[in-house]
Amino acid sequence: MLASVGPALAQDARDAPRARQPVVSVSADGEASIAPDMAILTFSVVRNSETAEVAVGDNSTAMAAVMAALKAEGIEARDLQTSNFAIYPQYRQAEPKDGVVEPPQVVGYEVTNTLTVKVHDIAKVGAILDRSVKLGINQGGQITFTNDNPEAALAEARKQAVERAIAKARTLTEAAGVRLGPVIEISEGGNQQMPPQPMYRMSMAKEASDSVPVAAGENTYTVTVNVTFGLEQ
Repeated sequence: MLASVGPALAQDARDAPRARQPVVSVSADGEASIAPDMAILTFSVVRNSETAEVAVGDNSTAMAAVMAALKAEGIEARDLQTSNFAIYPQYRQAEPKDGVVEPPQVVGYEVTNTLTVKVHDIAKVGAILDRSVKLGINQGGQITFTNDNPEAALAEARKQAVERAIAKARTLTEAAGVRLGPVIEISEGGNQQMPPQPMYRMSMAKEASDSVPVAAGENTYTVTVNVTFGLEQ
């Protein structure tokens, strides 16, 4: 009598490991450059006095004048943000007497008030810096040029990255003697804004000729994509 083996063979077929699909995985970068349309300024008012009260008062008066001038230049209240306020005691160390070191004495106070400003009209950056310094800004001056909405540049960078990934995969498969199949998986790595390139904008140079000269340059946005393709042998 012959035993039936059909079900057992079917079960074995289901349990057998499937052959792994051959794939090729590549990464590529894409980038797009656009002129910035916004500047972020960070600067501080620093005042010193023998008492904290006077130092705070002098600092507040100067900062109030700066903020009023910024608003007069068209800067909205939502684009002004106090990013730091600090009071630092100032010490004096007396010379040791008879080998005895006296503890340092507080001789005054330094007050720092730091303001972060978003400027949506880059042509005004030089004039704003110049006027702010005249009104009391005496520390800082950091400038970051960026874009309020860089999505168009990022989209262009993504397209370029995918095109480069496809070209790279084709080169690899042609060299290996196989055919490139469909996309199995695609993901985006971190995107980043590169520092502005030193390209002076002449239209802005004329507008800023009577104030602090400022060069906005261009912002370059970079996107990385990771793509996995199937292979057709």
